[in-house]
Amino acid sequence: MSDDMMIHEVLEALPSSSMTTRVLSLLDYVVPGEWQNITRMDDMIRDVTGESDEGLIQQVGERAIALYANPDNGYQRAVQIYRLIDDTGTLAGAAALANKTGEAFEWLSFLTDITPKPDTTQAIDAALKLVGELAAFCYSAGIPGDSIGDFASSLGNAAKEDAIRIAAWVCFDGLLPLGPDFLSRSIDMVQSASDDLFGENGRFSRIVSLLPGSSIAEQRALAVSNLDAAKGTLEGFVANKGLTRESVWDRVKSGLEVADDKLDTIAAALDLTTSPFEHTGIQSVARRVISRAYGEL
Repeated sequence: MSDDMMIHEVLEALPSSSMTTRVLSLLDYVVPGEWQNITRMDDMIRDVTGESDEGLIQQVGERAIALYANPDNGYQRAVQIYRLIDDTGTLAGAAALANKTGEAFEWLSFLTDITPKPDTTQAIDAALKLVGELAAFCYSAGIPGDSIGDFASSLGNAAKEDAIRIAAWVCFDGLLPLGPDFLSRSIDMVQSASDDLFGENGRFSRIVSLLPGSSIAEQRALAVSNLDAAKGTLEGFVANKGLTRESVWDRVKSGLEVADDKLDTIAAALDLTTSPFEHTGIQSVARRVISRAYGEL
């Protein structure tokens, strides 16, 4: 995708079927019926507005494109964060596997090339994804980028694409690699990590210019504060949904026909071959800008 694409082009460039969509579909049991893989602008407008008049749909679309094109609105920066925060394609074979949609996935040969991340690296990755979500939320809402309280409150009401994305973060960035106390562990490990270790993280280097804060220390502190503010809501989400490391693993194992029992390796493989933040994040931004466009007509 090009950085100068408009919102309808970015949305319509998303795959209708891929490793990402397959994995996200496995999480429907966590947030039943919340996510549909909408990849056409007209279909998203109909879903958001409930309208069927083609003339009105066109008006909403034109207004949404204009709102997105205005850099003062922050929608483009939100999309940029979502596109940069995932980590696909950095290992030979990952891109090819990411595009596979058939039944036979070449997991066994692919997994032999993967070294699981150290827990501290995984914790930093998880923290960066969530602080990226914070920044994207703030850009889309037109509020200061460090509005942690507003973001934490929004998590309790997450719906549609937001809901499936948070479910994916909880399951694939938290429970699978770090276990049931992943939030506390992440907070502790990011808090105790050096600024050098945090700053050398590849994910951080991709999004650093889009995060609030004038230093690595400030941005690391923001990541810790964001995790801490979201902790209660996300722990409640895990408890209410009855999520465990084992239940998530069973779902992944059956859905992707995986025989390997190394959870940290599978978590690393999912990180390399799926892009749930990019995919559903773009859909979320499209939904928000369309909702605003419809309200302004």
